[in-house]
Parts: sequence; C-alpha cells; structure tokens
Amino acid sequence: MRFRTDAAADPSATRGRFSLRTDEFSARRRSWLCSETTAEERTAKRQMQKITTFLTFDDRAEEAVNHYVSIFKDSKIVRTTRYGEAGPAPAGSLMSAAFELAGQEFIALNGGPSFTFSRGISLFVNCETQEEVDELWEKLSEGGEKGPCGWLTDKFGVSWQIIPRALGELLSDEDSEKANRVMSAMLKMTKIDIEGLRKAYESA
Repeated sequence: MRFRTDAAADPSATRGRFSLRTDEFSARRRSWLCSETTAEERTAKRQMQKITTFLTFDDRAEEAVNHYVSIFKDSKIVRTTRYGEAGPAPAGSLMSAAFELAGQEFIALNGGPSFTFSRGISLFVNCETQEEVDELWEKLSEGGEKGPCGWLTDKFGVSWQIIPRALGELLSDEDSEKANRVMSAMLKMTKIDIEGLRKAYESA
C-alpha cells in the first residue's frame, strides 16, 4: 500500500494552499498521517498539544483546510498525506492534513460519506474586539448558516462560536441583575454585539 505526502519547505508558502510537490513512500515505514521527520520536527512533536481536534469530512477536507488557514492569523498547513493507488479514495486526492489555526493544531481527514458534523460540537473562538467578531462572523458563515447567540455553521458543516471575551466578563459579574440583563440581550442576538451587551449591562 503506497501513499504520497507533500510538505512545504517554506511554512509561509503554505498559507491558504497545498504544496504541489509529492513524494512516494511505503506505509510499512511511515505513519499514515506523518511523513519522515527531521530532528527539529521530532522535538516539536514532543512539545505538541496533548489533545488535537480531528475533523473528518466526506471529500472536502482540502478545500476546508485552505479556507480556514486563509481566515485566521498565525495559521499554516504543516503537512499533507494523499491517497495512493490502493484507495479507497482516488489516487492523488487528499487523505489527511495537519494544520494550525491561530497556533492551535488540527487534523483534517477525507473519510467518505459516512461522516458528518453535528452542532453538538463546535469550535469556540475567543475574540478581543468587535472588528474581529465581525470579520470572522462574515468569513466563516459565507455559504453556511448564521445562528443565534454567536453560533454559525460554515459551508462544510462545521459549527463555530464567535464570542467576544467581553461576554464572559459581563455574564460573570457579581451583580446578578446586571448579568441577567446581559444574558437577555445576548439571547436576542445572532452575531454578538459588544456595545449592545454593555448598554444592557449599564442600563438601570
């Protein structure tokens, strides 16, 4: 069983696209997700996060990964693995991709039509400003569905929460009346509006 893997020599060149260079290798010698690593890469792996979000798509993982890394800062495609002649997907098509969004590690897989996403699991994005909320809300919801209270589903079926840090701070205020007013205001929103939350908090 043989696969092809491609990884960009220059990490900055991988943002928003996949490298076109591929190398054949034997599955007997390498992991199905990882290519042969350098000493620096092995050191980085030892320091990697303990738990990694693994997103399984039908056949749109490559499109999704490119889309996500084009949206978030400090993001890149780390490495990719492609199906070989043994299948089950067409030879040369993406099998898996390891990537980072805002420095957070993820893995995406094309697993076939038996895999779908549920709103019960979402990616929570902690935003500092209204401008950040606005930008991510529009870019991630394009072609998808905007929901209530900062939730959205993107065009690939992945659910996100685009939430300003101010919301948690206001909801956790020791004054329960103020916190309740913030909650009531938030429940009427789709995209979270920080100014609207603060007005509710400060109202008598």
